[in-house]
Amino acid sequence: MAITVYMVRHGQTMLNRYNRLQGWCDSPLTEKGIEDARLAGRHLADIKFDAAYHTNTMRTIRTSGFILKANHHTPNLKAAPLTYFKEQRFGYFEAADASQVWLIAGANHGTRTYNDILRDYSFAETRDFLHQADPFGDAESDAAYWQRLNAGIDYLRQNHTDGQKLLLVSHSLTTRSLVDHFAPELGAYNLGPKNGAVTKLEITATDVKVSYYNHYLDGEEY
Repeated sequence: MAITVYMVRHGQTMLNRYNRLQGWCDSPLTEKGIEDARLAGRHLADIKFDAAYHTNTMRTIRTSGFILKANHHTPNLKAAPLTYFKEQRFGYFEAADASQVWLIAGANHGTRTYNDILRDYSFAETRDFLHQADPFGDAESDAAYWQRLNAGIDYLRQNHTDGQKLLLVSHSLTTRSLVDHFAPELGAYNLGPKNGAVTKLEITATDVKVSYYNHYLDGEEY
């Protein structure tokens, strides 16, 4: 069994533009974000989707709408919500300045930036350090985060059949974490996906394979 998932990061939002953490909170697409979504739609226009999903945020709902509207085969397909693939939850730090947040999260660990934590520790520690720093304990721990993502992968396996092609509009760290976990050689550790970028996954009964990561340029494989 192999299910193909075209995983797209939503278009740029207001909070993206201002370098603020945006996990379970939301903000509207910017003009650039609308163009990001339309560009993804043009890149995926020839893919005949069997189903489409977005998370429960307006930024992914709107992005999926632009993508499906541009599709040559399934312009009337409606995307359904699939919350397993929401962005990482930042809890108390939602919508805060990203640079300041990672300075706080790494203060007791000898780091000053998100990239410092990645370099000296791992993706898991970026989540656990933030969870530890959250005075309300609402920022998602790495264990809770992966429990959710693994449940989402299992959901797709259980609800789709061999050969089906799915659109999944999701988020930066969710895409980046999946790619780093299943295909670390592709460099998601060092570089997050662009807004509107496409990542292609092949989900089998026992594994997840990454065909490509962070494609957003005309002329790249889609």
